[in-house]
Amino acid sequence: MKQLKLTLLFLALNFGGLAIGSWLMNNGPLSNWYTNLHQAPWTPPGFVFGIAWTLIMVCFSIYLGKLFTKDNTSKNRTIFLIQFVLNVSWNFIFFNQHLVLFALINILLLTSLIFVYFFKLSSAVNNYKYLLLPYMLWLCIATSLNLYILVHN
Repeated sequence: MKQLKLTLLFLALNFGGLAIGSWLMNNGPLSNWYTNLHQAPWTPPGFVFGIAWTLIMVCFSIYLGKLFTKDNTSKNRTIFLIQFVLNVSWNFIFFNQHLVLFALINILLLTSLIFVYFFKLSSAVNNYKYLLLPYMLWLCIATSLNLYILVHN
């Protein structure tokens, strides 16, 4: 029951974060600035982003629910908070402020942090760490898209 409550809490927090990030990007994906950029040939269509982030946040919330059931420490809470801030702020930095290099640094830090979750913080919930794979994969793709835009614009 504790794991279910924590999973529901993380679902609310993570989807709330997505909503805040969406609000902060100021219509970014549809803006003239973004649509006129030279984008990577592997940039997925817009609808894929919503599907991907929904899957990612469901899996990540289940993972966090289990992790915090087993290992609810101030260290884990701090790492989650840093992850949350990095995830939400990328939209603002990239789409709203057009700071492509700073956004790349942000997403590299976020990607590194999710890899830390997978390789360093999952010993208490070893089988659940595979729920991080969609997040890890998507961040690698998103990082490559951000890097492409930095290099080609």
